[in-house]
Amino acid sequence: MLPDMRALVIEDYPPLRVAVAQALTADGFAVDASGDGEEGAWYAAGASYDVIVLDLGLPGLDGLEVLRRLRAGGGQAHVLIVTARDRVEDRCAGLDAGADDYLVKPFAIPELRSRVRALVRRAYQRKDPCLRVGDLDVDTATRRVRRGGEDIELTAREWTLLEFLALRAGELVTREQIRSHLYEFRSETSSNVIDVYIGYLRRKLEREGRPRLLHTRRGHGFLLGVSEDLP
Repeated sequence: MLPDMRALVIEDYPPLRVAVAQALTADGFAVDASGDGEEGAWYAAGASYDVIVLDLGLPGLDGLEVLRRLRAGGGQAHVLIVTARDRVEDRCAGLDAGADDYLVKPFAIPELRSRVRALVRRAYQRKDPCLRVGDLDVDTATRRVRRGGEDIELTAREWTLLEFLALRAGELVTREQIRSHLYEFRSETSSNVIDVYIGYLRRKLEREGRPRLLHTRRGHGFLLGVSEDLP
C-alpha cells in the first residue's frame, strides 16, 4: 500500500509498536514510531502522514488529546485508534474526536493491515481494492497485477512504485514525490534509481499492440494512464 505513503505508529507497548511498524513497512509505508504521547503529537504535527495508528493509553499525553490537537491543527491524516478500551462510550469518544476507525485490543495484525489499506483507499476516494488503469488491474489487497488477464510478476520495489502511481492514475508524479513518500527510495543515493525502476516497470507492463500506460514527462515526472485520457 501500502505508501507513499507515510504512517505514524503511536503505541507505548514496545512489542506491539514494533510489530505494527514492521507490518506497515512490509506494506510499503515509510513508518515513524513513538511510545510517548507528547512525542507522538510532535511527530503528527511536523509531517504529513497518510495514516496514524494511535493508542489511547499513552504516557505523557493521552491518545484522545493527541487526536484533538491533530484535528485542531488542521491535520487530515486518517487515524486508526487501537486500544483496550472497548466500551461503547469509549468508541464514541474516539470517533467524535476525529478518528476514522477504532480497533479493540487484542487484534490480529492482518486485520489491522486490512483496515489501514481501507483507510488509504478512502484517502484517494477509492472503495475498490482493485485499481484499474486501462486493461491493467492492480489489486492492493492481494498485490496481484494483471494486464489483459495476464499475470505480471513484480519485485517489492516495483510493486510499491506501481501502487503509488496507480493511486494517482492520470496525475503527474514527480521524482521528488516518489523519493520523499516511498521508503524504498528515500535512502537510495543513486540519482537515477527512480528512472531505472520506471524502466523496469515499463518493460513488464507494456504489451505489443496495446496502448502505452506508463509515460515520462521529461523534466517533470511520470504519469500512469491511457494516452487519450491524459493531460
